[in-house]
Amino acid sequence: MSHYKLAFLGFGNVGRALARLLLRKRDELASQFNITYSVTGIATARHGTVIDPNGLDVEAILERGLESQAQASLSSIGFIRNCPADVLFENTPVNYQTGQPAVNHLRAALELGMHAITANKGPVVHAYRELTGLAEKVGRKFYFESAVMDGAPIFSLFRQALPAARLLSFRGILNSTTNLILSRMEGGESFDAAVAYAQSIGIAETDPSGDVDGWDAAVKVAALATVLMDYPLKPAQVNRQGIRGITPADIARARAEGKRWKLVCSARQIESGVEARVAPEMVAASSPLYRVEGTSSTVQFETDVLGLLSIVEEDPGPDTTAYGLLADFLNAVRN
Repeated sequence: MSHYKLAFLGFGNVGRALARLLLRKRDELASQFNITYSVTGIATARHGTVIDPNGLDVEAILERGLESQAQASLSSIGFIRNCPADVLFENTPVNYQTGQPAVNHLRAALELGMHAITANKGPVVHAYRELTGLAEKVGRKFYFESAVMDGAPIFSLFRQALPAARLLSFRGILNSTTNLILSRMEGGESFDAAVAYAQSIGIAETDPSGDVDGWDAAVKVAALATVLMDYPLKPAQVNRQGIRGITPADIARARAEGKRWKLVCSARQIESGVEARVAPEMVAASSPLYRVEGTSSTVQFETDVLGLLSIVEEDPGPDTTAYGLLADFLNAVRN
């Protein structure tokens, strides 16, 4: 039986969902994978930090809040350096422009001998080669399955199940917020009302520009191209257009033509590298994107060996993101 000490940097919706999932899977991890664990530290920006080398009472923290435990005053890097852990789950907010401070968090964890696991897209885009190289050097793993399409197995699919498959292109819907907004506009809502609804259910941020202006989608395109096409692509290199310009008249025009508006993400190999795009398109009923509703997402890959291969994820949320983190943990320690 192998025991692992886990540290959580960030304990919002995803972090709490992961903690609940680990509790629910505790017996299964022991019986099927010979793995036991303890959570030795949790750090948040708003609710303080707690470290206990002997293991925290996670159930009590989930029930009563982090404030129910003794707290320490540490920076994020200080937390990583002072928390005895084998695995760091890094779930701080994404920085589209630089990937910081998450890049520094993951680098510090690897340098201290921890597996570094994140749902953050920024470090994948801005430091994939650096962090992967460092992980290999120290004999640990840098995994990030939940960075794109939550827990859907995209990165691990190519890493483990598709050896020697070369990705030629991909096309899909990678931003669930804009897909929900466009779906509600088809039901008669204005753009502003649809955005307000997405905010009311916690799908869109108070400032929705990252979604509606296409930045989130561009970062995901850049992450897929960087990892799966081995071409370091930055979000600013993605030809990007958001959905602010879609009007009720545009929605009506698409309906009259038997089509639907979708924010389509795509990239393809070209002679000089990779050409990438995020833009609203009217898709026909024959397209696999046509029936993707609400917060669901999908991506279709074209490879040199299998032709077209599609993955669809329906109505993801914190629980599916948490599963991606759990899968990364198991793959890291088993490999």
